[in-house]
Amino acid sequence: MENRYGTLAAWVYHLDKPIGRSFGDIAFYRQRLKGCGGPILEPAAGNGRVLIPLLEAGLDMRGFDASPEMIALCREACVARGLPAPIDLQRFETFSYAERFAAVIVPAGSFQLLTEPESARAVLRRFHDALLPAGRLIVDLDPLSSLTDAPGAVRQWQAGEDVLTLREDRVARSFARQTTLSQLRYEHWRGGTLVASALELFHLRFWGLLEFELALREAGFSNIVVSGDYRHGCLPDEDAAVFTFEATAAV
Repeated sequence: MENRYGTLAAWVYHLDKPIGRSFGDIAFYRQRLKGCGGPILEPAAGNGRVLIPLLEAGLDMRGFDASPEMIALCREACVARGLPAPIDLQRFETFSYAERFAAVIVPAGSFQLLTEPESARAVLRRFHDALLPAGRLIVDLDPLSSLTDAPGAVRQWQAGEDVLTLREDRVARSFARQTTLSQLRYEHWRGGTLVASALELFHLRFWGLLEFELALREAGFSNIVVSGDYRHGCLPDEDAAVFTFEATAAV
């Protein structure tokens, strides 16, 4: 299964991107959501890296993820901090809540896990329908130039007596479809002995700026603002590492 985030993948993610580790995004989202007058939904909330600091800031957060292993890490971290654990097992394509939200946020390029354009557009419409009138959608995307990035070297993390390693190999790249497909090999070592290993496929789709703006408008959004590298209202320059779209649902 693509983009699975199984046991070893979730463990590595948690070591590499622990709760509260910011790439500029946590402060940005905290500021953009300050005074938000209603509940906020984070799809693909993962281990709670962003969701938990926003909870701690007093925001009324909800979240979901498709990986039970990631959800378990998030819930464990919430319990350790004496926080509610408002995260459940759902998917982009089928999520459903009885309430509507004042904001939906998708940090860290998680929207790019949707690799079929029609499915992605349908999810944007689902986001729109999940929002209150004039509710906001905020989405981070990697630049289209990331299509040409080479996979990184083998990486490793120490966790007590355990060593976790990750090797990424590019399986396919499509400029026509704007996608990359990578094979991720996770290994768990202890005392020089391999304890467990897992292979996962990591599939991403990249979007052009105008392309995504048109998709947002098609889904019913307006008042679209594009920012580069978490500087709200500052158009991305050629070297921007992150594009953030903020848009408003129709009243």
